[in-house]
Amino acid sequence: MTETTMNGAGRKQRHFRHHSRGSQVSIFLGKFFRMFLYQNEWKVLPMAAVIAGLVAMVVQPMLFQSMEGTLMGTLALVCVGIWNGCFNSIQAICRERDVVKREHRSGMHISSYVMAHLIYQAILCLLQTVLTMYICRLVGVEFPKQGLFTPWMIMDIGITMFLVSFASDILALWVSSLAHSTTAAMTVMPFLLIFQLVFSGGMLTLPEWSEPLSSLTVSRYGIMALSAQADYNNQPLVSVWNAVVGMRDRKVSGTFTIGQAVDLLQNKDNPTIRELRKLEIVKGLTANDLAELAESEGVQGAGPLLAPIGEQELTVSVSLGEAADYLASNPDSQELCEEPIPYSTTVGQIIDLVGWEKTRAVLQDTMGENSFVQEYVQSRTNIASCWVTLLFYTLIYAALTTITLEFIDKDKR
Repeated sequence: MTETTMNGAGRKQRHFRHHSRGSQVSIFLGKFFRMFLYQNEWKVLPMAAVIAGLVAMVVQPMLFQSMEGTLMGTLALVCVGIWNGCFNSIQAICRERDVVKREHRSGMHISSYVMAHLIYQAILCLLQTVLTMYICRLVGVEFPKQGLFTPWMIMDIGITMFLVSFASDILALWVSSLAHSTTAAMTVMPFLLIFQLVFSGGMLTLPEWSEPLSSLTVSRYGIMALSAQADYNNQPLVSVWNAVVGMRDRKVSGTFTIGQAVDLLQNKDNPTIRELRKLEIVKGLTANDLAELAESEGVQGAGPLLAPIGEQELTVSVSLGEAADYLASNPDSQELCEEPIPYSTTVGQIIDLVGWEKTRAVLQDTMGENSFVQEYVQSRTNIASCWVTLLFYTLIYAALTTITLEFIDKDKR
């Protein structure tokens, strides 16, 4: 790559034999691949497989199954991509800083050096992404079938994972160009990962002032893209229902008046109340039922009078809503409505009145509507905008790396 000549004073001077940027890129690529084979850099691939396997086993039961599971699963996958990308390159430049400085002074183009890193790191990230997707599928993660950009959603998700990993990789490469030693680079590394995790907006509700910081993270756009691909907004929200099921044996007791119950049942906009109003509280009475009721109240002779019609129904069914409407509209029922009624029941018995399936559907639909996120809508526009942003950040980090290394000669070491 370099050759040595003698100048007029008899001192040795090194300079590049190949001056074109393209030839220097191929030279550095060869160097990086030799380091991959002979300096154990290939170990990042089995490490990526192990990390993917551990994460996949944890998220497999919940990913693509519910809102909460999808959000936690996408955050975990994004963390895998960021972790792989950062550790690929965090020491790539700082460990050979003296070599880069010396070769830059002898004619190396910084842009060629950075371009070679971009190509090499892209190949590394691609291999890690393929491994991650394969391990996830092997563990049993059920990916949606149809993709929005390709015939398979697993391939769409793989593109997102690659872009997250590659953007993180080049971000770490920039940090490596700033650090003067591997110790300094590894010291910065935890802060870089924590910043990406905390300000991703995936699991923590961020204050308004942090919005500009969140928009600078790779993790935010990775979570947005993966959540949109997983169709987050059309999945059930199960945490509230699970909490309700956990309280099914909890005792509920107190006192209420019939008037309070009537007022509650007048809220017809509430879907749960609408279901309660449909419950039948008085079904059709037969002539025999009516005769027994009359005799219990002291009315004599009702039995023989009603005997000829026996089991014939004499009344129609009455629902809870109809009874409530009658009491609310009848001024003569005021005294009855003020009468206190003690009650003691359980959460499960209350749900039995409506039905468990109906209650679950109402709770999940209502809470799901409240958890709707526009950025997570499954559309090509949302996903493509995240991909473009990740590519843009990758180019920015590459440009910053190039600019930083252009000043490497000013390093006083």
